[in-house]
Amino acid sequence: MGLILALFGIFTIAAHAAEPLRVGMELSYPPFETIGPDGQPDGVSVEMAKALAEKLGRPLKIENMPFTGLIPALKTGKIDLIISSMTATPERAKAVAFSDPYLTAGLGALVPKNSDVKNLADIDKPGHTVLVRQGTTGEVFARKNLKSARLLTLDKESACVVEVTQGKATAFIYDQMSVFQNNKRNPDTTRALLAPLQTESWAIALRQGDADLLAQVNTFLAVYRAEGGFDKLSQRFLAEEKAAFAAQGIPFFF
Repeated sequence: MGLILALFGIFTIAAHAAEPLRVGMELSYPPFETIGPDGQPDGVSVEMAKALAEKLGRPLKIENMPFTGLIPALKTGKIDLIISSMTATPERAKAVAFSDPYLTAGLGALVPKNSDVKNLADIDKPGHTVLVRQGTTGEVFARKNLKSARLLTLDKESACVVEVTQGKATAFIYDQMSVFQNNKRNPDTTRALLAPLQTESWAIALRQGDADLLAQVNTFLAVYRAEGGFDKLSQRFLAEEKAAFAAQGIPFFF
């Protein structure tokens, strides 16, 4: 206990006691960021934000906004940081500072159930249509790697899923967790290709130059992991997913 208290000695709690920690996230990505049955924010990222705010001694204020608006909101000072399943990419790092990674994820693909698509080579063929969600790493990956298929970018995840369920698209490239969840909701019309097309790391985003808060966040992540915080989150929110990934021999997130 003494070691943990010493690690958090760098936190300037008194100076920020009255200032809410404003955390931006898009509450439309269960089980990480969502609205619970009680109408309140819920999920893995919400619990992380609560734990971080508690360690900093600051009240928590979650700002729900579209994913594409998170970085602009951070840069203009409307929020203090982003915890929203955000992949730390070189492109984003030009605009924000990233914490140490807290989770390793990958891109998968949702495909029509009766299709014979098994991998990226099957997806990327002339006459095929591939869907991605605007502003995601799935879009970045597809623009870089698809050479023959037609790429279609949509704003909403749900719209992408509908195109696949109706057999109008060859694949929807998105993160593995969403692919798993969407297949679970549409088992009669879709299949989930969970073997990662690309491996990524999620991190907390902060304003560039906010060195003090960055140091506090990194210390929090290290202590939270050592205390078993991430293990508890996976047991509470991701037990089914963890078992499904293990059954396929695919590395799991935390």
